[in-house]
Amino acid sequence: MEYRTVKKVVTGFNAVDGAGVHLVRVLGSSTVSDFDPFLLLDAFDSVDPGEYTKGFPWHPHRGIETVTYLIHGDIEHGDSLGNKGSILDGGCQWMTAGSGIIHQEMPQASPRMLGLQLWINLPANEKMTKPAYRDLTAERIPVVDESGTRVAVLSGFYKDSPGAMKADYVDATMLDIALDPGASVNIPVPEGDNVFVYIIDGAVSFSGGGAGDFLDRRRAVLLAAGDTVRLSAPEDRSSRCVLFSGPPLDEPVAWGGPIVMNTQDELDAAFSEIRNNTFIKERTY
Repeated sequence: MEYRTVKKVVTGFNAVDGAGVHLVRVLGSSTVSDFDPFLLLDAFDSVDPGEYTKGFPWHPHRGIETVTYLIHGDIEHGDSLGNKGSILDGGCQWMTAGSGIIHQEMPQASPRMLGLQLWINLPANEKMTKPAYRDLTAERIPVVDESGTRVAVLSGFYKDSPGAMKADYVDATMLDIALDPGASVNIPVPEGDNVFVYIIDGAVSFSGGGAGDFLDRRRAVLLAAGDTVRLSAPEDRSSRCVLFSGPPLDEPVAWGGPIVMNTQDELDAAFSEIRNNTFIKERTY
């Protein structure tokens, strides 16, 4: 067993996106090379509906997958495939933009809006794959309860529990991990993966670190090589984090707003298609 140690720490910053949604931007264009295949991570945590209900009106995506995990709240979704629905407390939506999709995400007023949205890069040979949409209610997400720990397996594997979502293009793992005060957990991970942990609440130490090694919330912690991630909570408070793991693609990235391709020519073509109304390749209505 080789514990992964801390390689890099990224602190999220306050930002406003969409039609006026207040969020914490954790990963973005400046972190692509280190966190490959993960492109973007936004965190939401607000008790003020005025900070998020203007939402993300209709907008396009191509070349990526988006994973929206809502711990608390209500987000209504619609897209150019004809899908409509809501993500509620503990629910998850996995959307493959592929060749192109237009969608909207509109948070509804709730006592607390708490969640994450992750963008996963698609391999070059899958950039133009058929768009798809999958959603899960909290009841369908396996949870492994052990002494002092609770692990919700959104994708990948933990213990003998396969994730609720099976990644079709990038073999990504996503685990929501809750730790009681003083609790620790070991998470096996593939040695070749890039692995990072985002701290939602409390504080977390890595690889059996001491009291001075705890990192606080709003941080993404990229981990060095190894086959095991050891997470510990401080003795005086519970903690919660999400672990992400995936194999790097090692491909060029051309990123313009909601579109992520491999070359500038591909990016220019996508925006030309948006202007010419030829962007959408797949419709169900």
